[in-house]
Amino acid sequence: MSRLNAPKQHQLPNGLTIIAEQMPVEAINLSLWINVGSAVEADAINGMAHFLEHMIFKGTEQLASGEFERRIEERGAVTNAATSQDYTHYYVTSAPKDFAELAQLQIDVVLNASIPEEAFERERLVVLEEIRRSSDNPSRRTFQRAMETAFDKLPYRRSVLGPETVISQLKQQQMQDFHANWYQPQSMTAVAVGNLSAEELIEIVERGFQQAANGKQSAKSNRSEMNPELSLKEIVRQEFIDESLQQARLVMVWRVPGLSQLNQTYALEVLAGILGQGRTSRLVRDLREERGLVSHISASNMTQQLQGIFYISAHCAAENLPVVEAAIAQHIRVLQTEMATELEIARIRTQVANRFIFGNETPSNRATLYGYYQSMVGDLEAAFNYPAYIQSQDATDLIQAAQNYLSPDAYGVVILKPGEGVI
Repeated sequence: MSRLNAPKQHQLPNGLTIIAEQMPVEAINLSLWINVGSAVEADAINGMAHFLEHMIFKGTEQLASGEFERRIEERGAVTNAATSQDYTHYYVTSAPKDFAELAQLQIDVVLNASIPEEAFERERLVVLEEIRRSSDNPSRRTFQRAMETAFDKLPYRRSVLGPETVISQLKQQQMQDFHANWYQPQSMTAVAVGNLSAEELIEIVERGFQQAANGKQSAKSNRSEMNPELSLKEIVRQEFIDESLQQARLVMVWRVPGLSQLNQTYALEVLAGILGQGRTSRLVRDLREERGLVSHISASNMTQQLQGIFYISAHCAAENLPVVEAAIAQHIRVLQTEMATELEIARIRTQVANRFIFGNETPSNRATLYGYYQSMVGDLEAAFNYPAYIQSQDATDLIQAAQNYLSPDAYGVVILKPGEGVI
């Protein structure tokens, strides 16, 4: 099988990694990945990385507030950003003829955000409203409680948005210091994919960083050492009443390896697929299709940099909660003792191979793939070889992973029950 991907990689003396690839599509995507998310924040500034993402677009010394968006829109380009626990990601997609100009603007706003006081106070209100909307969303509430149950100490237990009490007290100077410390070339990966030669893409990005970083003082970014938490030794249970729900929600979580132990994650990905991804998966077939105990059930292996969680979520009538939890635990027990069938494993292999091909179709897809793996793992080979690693998992690997990480007798469980008046 010929390789789909052949990007070029280039590192600048300032530590910036540039990845570029020509792709015969009349668009170019520039993705800037910064190795900073909510996980590096102290509790006193939780939510700073996300708040800063909003402020990045509020102008620089060279660009008045609103000018960046105006020039992007004039050329029919698209820009956006996202913040996670482990990274912040900015991107712009443009026509090839506009790329050199718009790439320079994107790099300038990310490296040289001026964070003006008036815009800071205005955007604080926007972020506070986003926090309120998030807390009004039952799915997000459930997920947040599951993360708090899954982790005792790691910052993954906190919200990326941060609490209202913290955001309302943050100072402009704190954000300027945070930006100066973390938004440094040595903490960044720049990925350009589209219809210019890789050499030309690298040259444009390098020139953009040289111009934007002119006179910028390099700061030292200190990431405090954190260690994965040990597996749970018992069932840790949390129950809540949620008046907004029509059905009860059940989430079961296990602590599992993260990207720092990448080779341990592949079997867990396959197990999540076998258990709860698609109508023929075990939990969906048993609990929804055959027994009608749940209206929704799914499983996923959520991989963060330091540590991941294996996450099973179900919606059901409140009276079905005990039998649904017991049935899921029994399915986990079976995973530890009985070989998965070749048919089940083949289904996951096919899904992963197809997803990888579909996920390579646009410049944006490829830039995201490269940026994520380079910034989170430090190695593009892990991205290219992901389907092969999944294909190599056999029934013995799956039993071993289930025995090592998924106990039917020790997990976190979060239950949300509807209010008394709800049937």
